[in-house]
Amino acid sequence: MIRPLMAKIKLLLGLSLVAAAYPHSLHAQLVRENTAPPQQKGLPEPDLQNSSSPQTPPGKKRLSQEVQLTGEESWIDTSIDIQAGERVLITATGKLRYADAKDDNGPDGLPRGFKDLLRALPFNEAGRGALIGRIGDKETAQPFVIGARRDVVAPVSGRLSVGINQADNDTGDGNYTVRIEVYSPEGGNARVVARQVRSLPGVDNNLFSKIPRRISDKEGNAGDMVNFLILGSEAAMQRVFTNAGWVKVDADVKDTVLHGIIGSLSKESYLTMPMSQLYLFGRPQDYGWAHAEPISVVRSRNHLRVWKAAFQVNGETLWVGAATHDIGFERDQRNNGITHKIDPDIDLERDYVEKTLASTGLVTEISHFLPDNPMKEAKTATGGTFHSNGQVLILKLDESVPNP
Repeated sequence: MIRPLMAKIKLLLGLSLVAAAYPHSLHAQLVRENTAPPQQKGLPEPDLQNSSSPQTPPGKKRLSQEVQLTGEESWIDTSIDIQAGERVLITATGKLRYADAKDDNGPDGLPRGFKDLLRALPFNEAGRGALIGRIGDKETAQPFVIGARRDVVAPVSGRLSVGINQADNDTGDGNYTVRIEVYSPEGGNARVVARQVRSLPGVDNNLFSKIPRRISDKEGNAGDMVNFLILGSEAAMQRVFTNAGWVKVDADVKDTVLHGIIGSLSKESYLTMPMSQLYLFGRPQDYGWAHAEPISVVRSRNHLRVWKAAFQVNGETLWVGAATHDIGFERDQRNNGITHKIDPDIDLERDYVEKTLASTGLVTEISHFLPDNPMKEAKTATGGTFHSNGQVLILKLDESVPNP
């Protein structure tokens, strides 16, 4: 499995060198100049407004605060705790200057160019130097672009941080003055999201008697453990993964190269490396999703597969998933080749799925279920070992958010 991936990487790097040698021929395809900051994927679409209108948000102002952000700081903690449903108006002024840039830039950042394909920025869809924000856990909350002005309805509760869209080893000269105003939710009530519940209707041992405990390869060798279920429509399932920063994995190398060289300047091109087909319910996965930093994606990638069940749970569509975390390479005991090594503590990846999806505000209820005769230790199809406490994560999705 690794050899085709390494061949793809060589091709990707080769095409990158060609593009660098002949920049003018690819300029129209790879440079997106004079474009407005794109909509942020890490927050539900209806909860964001990016208007230049000076209108004051509805609701009672709870607090206002001003912070200074220098070009040497990637992120700062504002010390402001936001409640789900509160409206946050953020405005910024100031300028930065990067040593290799021709001009100063303001909070909207620099126009994106070919070099952005090779940079790992906190929010790759926005320009270098743009003002960005984050609500919640820094390890799982998706950043969103602020620019000079942003009016955001918080999808979840958490600490607000603001930062500059730049790599850790990149600094600019100058600073931004950032003003933050927080307004109470419309109606005065905070949103209730990702509520932890002890059980969900229809999730019981009878349900798990219909679900294989493990997925398998094409030859039927047992592999990863089924460790999460999702209740929700296909549209809701795709929406929550996309908003949480997960990327749909390409089906083959050709698609990956096209996305990486021609169609995208984002880290998505680094994540969509082909994922092998594994089987549940007698067929390959319906979706593969990946989540990682692009620089380490070759050896380290959070990834998962989901299958649509042929039966429903309490009238809702059921998605059955298996998630693992690649942490390096090991010997494939089936054919003596090289394959990815997974973190043997697979409960950590199950928890990572929970945290990233819950951070979107699109999960209404969270539960864990321990089936009869739970799986606690086994080997993968390639011979690696893993262990678990046997619990399966169940997420119920919000169907009230309209499709964009």
